[in-house]
Amino acid sequence: MKKTFQLFDFSQKVNYKNEILAGLTVAMTMIPESLSFAILAGFPPLVGLYAAFIAGLVTAIFGGRPGMISGGAGATVIVLIALMKSHGIEYVFAAVALGGVVQICIGLFKLGKFIRLVPQPVMFGFVNGLAVVIFMSQLEQFKTMVNGQVSWLQGTPLYIMLGLVALTIAIVLIFPKITKAVPASLVAIMVVFALVIVFNIETKTVEDIASVQGGFPPFHIPNIPFSFETFKVIFPYSVIVAAVGLTEGLLTLNLVDEITGTRGNSNRECIAQGSSNILNGFFYGMGGCPMIAQTLVNLGAGSRARLSGIIASLTILIIILFGAPVIGKLPMAALVGVMMMVAITTFEWASFKIINKMPRHDIFVGILVALITIVLHNLALAVLIGVIISALVFAWESAKRIRARNYIDENGVKHYEIYGPLFFGSTAAFLEKFDIQNDPDHIIIDFKESRVSDMSAIEALNNLTKKYNQLNKTVELQHLSPDCRQLLKNADAVINVNVIEDPTYKVVS
Repeated sequence: MKKTFQLFDFSQKVNYKNEILAGLTVAMTMIPESLSFAILAGFPPLVGLYAAFIAGLVTAIFGGRPGMISGGAGATVIVLIALMKSHGIEYVFAAVALGGVVQICIGLFKLGKFIRLVPQPVMFGFVNGLAVVIFMSQLEQFKTMVNGQVSWLQGTPLYIMLGLVALTIAIVLIFPKITKAVPASLVAIMVVFALVIVFNIETKTVEDIASVQGGFPPFHIPNIPFSFETFKVIFPYSVIVAAVGLTEGLLTLNLVDEITGTRGNSNRECIAQGSSNILNGFFYGMGGCPMIAQTLVNLGAGSRARLSGIIASLTILIIILFGAPVIGKLPMAALVGVMMMVAITTFEWASFKIINKMPRHDIFVGILVALITIVLHNLALAVLIGVIISALVFAWESAKRIRARNYIDENGVKHYEIYGPLFFGSTAAFLEKFDIQNDPDHIIIDFKESRVSDMSAIEALNNLTKKYNQLNKTVELQHLSPDCRQLLKNADAVINVNVIEDPTYKVVS
């Protein structure tokens, strides 16, 4: 069987203990986050847990790489808040399902590979910004509701929360020095949980956010009018959900590739994400995508296979069905401590060491992407802006590299030897290299060290030859690569120049 059709790599050595413990740890950290984002968007709390189960299971089995964790992520949920307020949850389910269709199309047309165009400074900014967002979001757990008003914890509740968070962080830091047989984050959660139960410590728990008890996700066709007007309402949200989900997902995939030294399949990940969102739309899920924080928890716990993701999603389902009374008592301080450590370890501290060695424009791009991620929480927009600025800087730098050397041969023909790419950014500098008025009647432009790249380059050549023709001077192009000759041939209606065909040498047999 071809490798592309294999769900699991049976040649991979799997540490079952690590995978199971990592899956349990991930489930513990995913539950409060999924509940929080569901409540933030105005959804029923269970909609968040259903999304965590469905997205987690589907992408763990069919996704583009082992070790990645998906769930009801805030990045996609935030996009849907406006639709929820204006049209209600049925439209949200429809938008999520349609977004899944868009993601599958992107995967089928193999467009996932374009994530490789994201430059390293954008990745630095994205990861650092996300680390700050993860850390800041944990501060929300230090707030409470008093007389309908949200206020910070004070007095004894605050000290208890701080103490338990500090204990969690200490265990996560110290326990790996004792043994790595069990994930430190899971040990920290269990120790803090036991302390709270044994000493009857009064502190904020998971059930203070919302109940996690329910049944199996029910099948449900979104109750909306099937009309073009409905399509016009949900389609923009679907496209944004698809874009945000794939951006975060494929960047997470790249990050896991770097950490594990392996290579994932971006197009397969697109199809898996799309499939999970279609199921979310028809099984009461709020939609989701890969979650970087939980993925880093998973990798930190030693997972390198698909099993941990499957264990995590099935654990969430079991908790929904049977384990709500126990998980509801889980102290939020333990989960906050684990997520804060994830934020600290996610941050690319090495970027401070190399910042004075990087080009200024790369520093600017990295800081800008981080700020947009932190302020707007819009990962797709942050990465898009970073890629656009990086592309414009690259175009500007490439434009400055075009050069020309000229000489007149024994026949009185003037040769211009062009160096560097001729494209939209370099056309102005290219045209400045020619002395049209004083050149002889015969000009040869040599592209041996250059290439004609786009329509702007063709138009520049067209303008140049027109000016020479007006003075009855002949222009010929030499040493054009086959693709450049084809480009000029396709643009016959725009430009008519003499191309000196280079001889093709063949070996006599």
